[in-house]
Amino acid sequence: MSAQSAVPPSAATDVRAGLFARLADWSRRRRRLAILLWLAVLLGVTAAAQGAGSSWRNDFSLPGTDSQAATDLLERHGSAQAGDSVEIVFKDERGMRAAGTEQDVERMLEQVRALPSVVDVRSPYADGGAAVSEGGDIAYATVTLDGKAETVPKGDVQEIIDTAQRAGSDALQVELGGEAVRSAEEGGGGAAEGAGMLAALVILVLLFGSLVAAAVPLVTALFAVGTAIGLITLAGHAFTVADFTPPIMMLVGLGVGVDYALLIFYRYRHELIRGADRDGASRIALDAAGRTVFFAGCTVIVALLGLVALGLGSLQGVALAVALTVLVTMAASLVLLPALLSVFGRRIQRHVLRHHEKRAAKGRVEGSRWRALAAAVQRRPLPALVAALVALLALSAPALGMRLGFADAGNDAPSTTSRQAYDLLAEGFGPGFNGPLVVVAQGGAGAGGEGAGAAGERAQERISQLGGVAATTPPLPSEDGEVATVIVYPESAPQDSATADLVHDLRDEVLPPLSAQTGAEYLVGGSTAAAQDFSDTVADRMPLFVTLVVGLSTLLLMVVFRSLWIPLKAAVLNLLSIGAALGVITLVFQEGWFGVQPGPIEAFIPVMIFAIVFGLSMDYEVFLVSRMHEEWGRTKDAAHAVREGLAVTGQVITAAALIMIVVFGAFILSPERMLQQFGLGLAVAILLDALVIRCLIVPAVMQLLGRHAWWLPGPLGRVLPKVALERPEEPAASAEPERSAQRGAGVR
Repeated sequence: MSAQSAVPPSAATDVRAGLFARLADWSRRRRRLAILLWLAVLLGVTAAAQGAGSSWRNDFSLPGTDSQAATDLLERHGSAQAGDSVEIVFKDERGMRAAGTEQDVERMLEQVRALPSVVDVRSPYADGGAAVSEGGDIAYATVTLDGKAETVPKGDVQEIIDTAQRAGSDALQVELGGEAVRSAEEGGGGAAEGAGMLAALVILVLLFGSLVAAAVPLVTALFAVGTAIGLITLAGHAFTVADFTPPIMMLVGLGVGVDYALLIFYRYRHELIRGADRDGASRIALDAAGRTVFFAGCTVIVALLGLVALGLGSLQGVALAVALTVLVTMAASLVLLPALLSVFGRRIQRHVLRHHEKRAAKGRVEGSRWRALAAAVQRRPLPALVAALVALLALSAPALGMRLGFADAGNDAPSTTSRQAYDLLAEGFGPGFNGPLVVVAQGGAGAGGEGAGAAGERAQERISQLGGVAATTPPLPSEDGEVATVIVYPESAPQDSATADLVHDLRDEVLPPLSAQTGAEYLVGGSTAAAQDFSDTVADRMPLFVTLVVGLSTLLLMVVFRSLWIPLKAAVLNLLSIGAALGVITLVFQEGWFGVQPGPIEAFIPVMIFAIVFGLSMDYEVFLVSRMHEEWGRTKDAAHAVREGLAVTGQVITAAALIMIVVFGAFILSPERMLQQFGLGLAVAILLDALVIRCLIVPAVMQLLGRHAWWLPGPLGRVLPKVALERPEEPAASAEPERSAQRGAGVR
C-alpha cells in the first residue's frame, strides 16, 4: 500500500464540516429522497415542456441602428417592404417564355398568393420582364411575407417551398431563396450530442477502468442538462429565447456537467485511496472540490451574464439559458452526485482500492508523471514560458484580421434549395441580387421639403451612378404615400467586404448631402444592412463586455485566493487561449483552410466563445491553483506547492478537458456553420488551456513568482472579504507521508 493510503481514516475525515460537507451528509443520508426529487423534477419539467411545446423566437432587432429604424418606419407606414421576402428562382434552358413555361409559372404564383403569411407576389413577367435575366433562361419572383424571417412560422414557409417546387419539371428548375427559406431548412446538432456522450463515456471508462464509476459523472450531467432544457423550453413562452439555443445548451451543459461531476468524483477517489471511509471521502470531496466547483461555476455564470451588457436581444436569451444550464449542472454535482456515490459507493470503493493496490505493487506513485513534468518546468521556467507564449501569440495573430458578419446562402450545402437559388441568381443577375439593400426615403416637412416619391427618385438617380451598384428599382411607395423605398442591388455578394463598404458609403458619404438638398430622411435597411449593423454593434461594445467580464472574474479570484498576481495571470492567460481559438476559427472558416467554404465569422461567435471559454478556463484555474494554495497554506513551500498541485490535479484536468474537447468537437459534425464554428472554437480553446497553459505556463509563472504569487497588498486585503476555498487544514499526520512519497518519486 502506498504512503498516501497509509493515512488513518480519522486523520482524513477529522475536519470541521462546512456547508458543502453538510450538504454531502444530507444527500448521503437521504440518498433515495435526493435521487427521487431530481427524477421527479426532471420528469415533471420534461412533461410540462412537451405539453406546452417550444416557443423559440429570434430577436435580431437593434434599436438605434439605421436598419432597425428603416424597418420600424416601413412597418409604421404600411410598406410591403417591411416584411422579409422569399425569392422563387426559375431556370429553363429553353427560355422562360417557352411554350407552357410562363403559364405554369403564373399558375403556381397564384397558388402561392393564397398561402398564409404571404402579402404580395411579384411575377417575373411584371414590369416588362425586368426579373428575367438577359439570357432569358433565369428569372425570379418575389414573395413578400407579412413579417421578418424570424417571426414567420416555419410551417408557412415550408408550404411556400412545397407549392413552388411542385411546378418544377425536367425542363423547369424551381428553387427558393431568402432568410426565411434558410431558416426552414435548418437542422439541429445532428448526431453531435450522441457522439459527444459516447466519447465522454469511453474516456471515463479508460480513466477509471470501471463502467459504474464512469457512468456516475455522465448520469449526473444528463440529469442536469435534461432539467435545464425543460426549464428553458418553458421560459421561452415568457422570454425571448433564440431557436439555436438548445444545441448550445446541450454543448455547454454536457461539457460542464461531466466536468464538475468529474472534479468532485476524482477528489472522492483520492480520499478513498488516502484511507478515508466512503462517508468521509464524500464529505471531504464536497467540502473541498465542491467549493471549487461552486466558485468555478460562479465565474462561468458571471462571464455569461456579461453578455447582457451588450444589449443584443438575441444573445441575452442565449446567455441567460446557458447560465441557467451551468447553475443546474452545478446544483446536480453538489446534491445528486453525493447521493449516487452513496448508492454505488461500495462497488466504487472496492474497484478504486483494488486498482490502486495493483499500481502500488508495480511501484507506481499517484501523480508521479505530472510531478516530474512540473519539476522539469521548474528547472527551466523561462524557456518553457517563452515557447508557450510564442505559440499562443502565433495562433492568435489571424484573429486580428477577423471579419464579422453572417454567412449567407452561398455557404449552405450545395444540395439545399437556398444554395441552388443563390447560385442561379448569381449566374443570371450577379451576386449582389442575393443581398439587396433597402433605401427608405421619408419626405421632408416644411419649405423646400420634397415628397417621398420625389426624394426616392433623387436617391435612385444618385445611387445608380455609384461604383459597386449593379441595379436599382424605381421608388416603391407605401400605402399612405409617406415613404418610398428604393431597392439597391450591389455588384458584390452579401458577405463581401465591398458590400459592407457600400453600406457605409451610402450612410456616410452619399445620402447625408442628398438629405440636406431634399429635406428628406434617408435610411439604409434590409437584411444585409442589418447584418452589418449587428456586426458593427458587437465590435463597438466588445471592449465594454471584455472589461466587465475580466474585471468581475479577476475580483472574484482575488477574493478566493487572497492574491494579486494569480487573478491577473489567470485573466491574461485566458485572453491568450481565447485569442488563439479565434485565430484558428479565422483560418478555417474565413480563410477556407481544410476545404471549408470561406466566409465571415458569425457576428456573435466571438462574444459567446469569450464568455463561455473565459468561464470554463477559470474552472481549471480554480481547481489547479486551489490545490496549490492548499499545499502552500500547509507547507509554505512555493515550489512544493506547484509540484503537488499539478501532480494531484494533472490527470483529472486533462481527462476533464479531453471530455470537453470531444463533446465540443463533435459539433463540428453539425450541418450548421454556426455550430461548427462554436464547437471548433471551444474545443481548441480548452485544448490549449489544458495542455499549454495548465501544464507549461502556470507552473513556469508560479515558479518565477515564488512566494510573491500569494502576495496581496495590505490595504486591499483589509477591504476584500475572506472566503475559504479549501477545506480547513488537515492534521499534520497526513503531511509527512506525502512528502516521503514525493522523495521516493525523486522530487526534491
